[in-house]
Amino acid sequence: MKFIFETIPLLLFFICFKVYDIYIATGVAIGATALGVLLTWVYYRRVEPMQLITLAILTFLGGATILLKDETFIKYKPSVVYWIMAIVFAISQLLKKPLIQHALQNSVTLPVWAWRRLNHSWVLFFILMGGLNLFVAHHYDTATWVNFKVFGGLGLTFLFIVGQAIFLSRQDETTQ
Repeated sequence: MKFIFETIPLLLFFICFKVYDIYIATGVAIGATALGVLLTWVYYRRVEPMQLITLAILTFLGGATILLKDETFIKYKPSVVYWIMAIVFAISQLLKKPLIQHALQNSVTLPVWAWRRLNHSWVLFFILMGGLNLFVAHHYDTATWVNFKVFGGLGLTFLFIVGQAIFLSRQDETTQ
């Protein structure tokens, strides 16, 4: 259900961009994301901190896009979110166990080095995705950036997760 609450704003953004423009799409994304956070609270009685951070960044950069009529701000939003995720994953490894271990430890048993490697790969992935987003935002038109944001970002994340699943399956086999 959380996935739906987080994916619908992205789809609405895409549709509104195709039908209207970046400014309407941005406003709809802000509203839909806020509604998604509210529904998450109603349904689960808790909201993940990253959902609130994403909403705050979207509201700030999306608001700047709408108020200043400058689409550059909304184009920075994915990079900011990716880089915050990279920082969170990196800090989790320094302070306690890696965040990815915290998320998956009930499903997978791995040695400490494998959890660290897995966590490092997520940090690197988020850093690269943030950079790739900025590259597309600055070197291509807005329509191409929107397509990349919706399909390229999701596609690359899916491929990365498949790679992680392969790594996990190989490591989990060696620990049994």
